[in-house]
This record gives sequence, C-alpha cells and structure tokens, in this order.
Amino acid sequence: MSLNWIHAALLSEMPDSGVLECVVDGQIVALFKTDDGYHAVDGICPHQGGSLGKGSLHGCIARCPWHGWEYDVRDGQHQSIPAVKITTYRVRVTENAIEVALS
Repeated sequence: MSLNWIHAALLSEMPDSGVLECVVDGQIVALFKTDDGYHAVDGICPHQGGSLGKGSLHGCIARCPWHGWEYDVRDGQHQSIPAVKITTYRVRVTENAIEVALS
C-alpha cells in the first residue's frame, strides 16, 4: 500500500519555536521540529479543543496552550494520562517542503 503524501508546509515556514499549525487536506495538523526530525499530530487537543500547533515544544513534548496538556510528538502519548493518545502522522521532508500522510 502506497502512502498519499500531501504538502503541509515549506521548510522555510517552520518557525524557530519548532511548532507550526497547518491545514492538510482540510484537517488541522500540528507540525513539530525536534532534534530527531519532523513530526505531525492531530492539531486539536482532545481535552477541550485547543490548538496544539499554537502551543509550545519542550524537547519532544508538545504543550497545549489552553490548559497545558502534554503529548509526546513521536507517538502521541499524553504525559500523565495513559488512556489518552492523539493521532500521529507519517512525515517526510523533500528538498524544500514537509509532507504528511494522513492515512
């Protein structure tokens, strides 16, 4: 099965904070740049709908700007509630862009 890679952002659009919100195929996605590469997750926090792409990044941990819920951007796991996990997406980097596979 081949993946459907969709343009998410240009590499030049990633801010120094390493956090970027974008819309990929009509879906809000949060992109993160960490020391080990780029990561993409569902951009909406399941707690109360905060925008993870407008939050902050601490190592590999994304923090929702609304209530401080934290997720590992590598696997989507909430940092204190084992039952909560957000969707992660595959990411690839081309010459000048970040692409995401939503399925």
